[in-house]
Amino acid sequence: MSTVHTAHAPRLAASVEALRGALLWLTGLFGALVFMEPSPYEIASLLAIVAFVATGISLSSALMPFAILLVLYNIGFAIAVIPVLGQPKTLLWVLVSCYLGMTALFFAATLGTNTQARLTLLLRGYSAAAAIAALAGVLGYFRLLPGTDLFVLYDRARGTFNDPNVLGAFVVLPALLTFGRVLGGRFTESLRAGALLMLLLAALFLSFSRGAWGQFAVAAIVLMALSFVTTRSTRERTRIVLFALAGVILVMAVILALLSIDQVADLFKQRANLEQSYDVGHTGRFGRHLLGLVMALDHPFGIGPLQFRTIFPEDPHNAYLNAFTSGGWLSGFAYLALTAVTLLMGLRAAFLTTPWRPAYLAVYSAFVGLTLESFLIDSDHWRHYFLILGVLWGLMAASRAHVTRRRAAAPATAAARQLAPA
Repeated sequence: MSTVHTAHAPRLAASVEALRGALLWLTGLFGALVFMEPSPYEIASLLAIVAFVATGISLSSALMPFAILLVLYNIGFAIAVIPVLGQPKTLLWVLVSCYLGMTALFFAATLGTNTQARLTLLLRGYSAAAAIAALAGVLGYFRLLPGTDLFVLYDRARGTFNDPNVLGAFVVLPALLTFGRVLGGRFTESLRAGALLMLLLAALFLSFSRGAWGQFAVAAIVLMALSFVTTRSTRERTRIVLFALAGVILVMAVILALLSIDQVADLFKQRANLEQSYDVGHTGRFGRHLLGLVMALDHPFGIGPLQFRTIFPEDPHNAYLNAFTSGGWLSGFAYLALTAVTLLMGLRAAFLTTPWRPAYLAVYSAFVGLTLESFLIDSDHWRHYFLILGVLWGLMAASRAHVTRRRAAAPATAAARQLAPA
């Protein structure tokens, strides 16, 4: 009997891991479907969390700082919401924040084992979601199919999202990953990746999200710089420079082709203006930032979730300020600390040699862009923000563990080579 069980054990383990991988892929795929609440993403991610917990998942000590900062971040919201519990949707807002924090911790924990395979499945699902959302946005913008008006808002492509700004930000990481495939793939693979990249860039442009444009520009520069610095091959560095120039030409070609359409050109002229009507003035976007900062200093426990809009004409449009006003100093400083620690530790991990470093560099670069865009938009409930954050921490922990194992195995490998016959 024990022999039978032993024979079936590897097959059962493989089936369990296949189920886990499928749920990770599905979670990434549903990341762009947010027309309803709860969205398919919440359902898929919850199923994935339950499956991993039921079959075994652990939180390494390397992730404890991440977990502590997330807990502190959400405790601030839980305290600040108490005086405004009677206000609409305030409790739901806090619960959503807690759940998104849990998903970030979940993604980080899952990558501690079978890192490469799980990372690949999750990012493939995410990239497929971006392709679907981008295609919907482009079809909707040009009204190429009946009913595609649903994918446009204020004459801007929004794809399968509620907001064009989210579409633009969502496709940045898949665009970076796709560009990496263009750099390192074979000719036919590079052609396919190039076609997908053009679709993603078209959707990014047609979202007319200035923040997303800036995020992609910053992330692409960071990715190219890190790729150049971390490679030791002169040939690879030359290849990176040449493809970076080719990438700039490709982006310009896509933009020029789209600008040749009058409808696109007119809206671009309007959106390219750095000072929109809602940005300037005493209570404009930047005015609200200053006034909100002064208010946050006077309210150490915050004013509660969704209360900023009751004092000012609109929401803060600044994730850092929103953390301080919605959750008080505890949430605000926890969010600042989480961002700073992730950027610094993430940069150090970028120089560790691992099998997944190309993907890691793309994820880290996308996060750098997100941290900057968060100064201009409320990204604190973006599902893909927490996915990127969790993946980044998971890969940081996995990279350090990989390097430690490799160093520990180095003396034994060297000794085995010395004892081997000539």
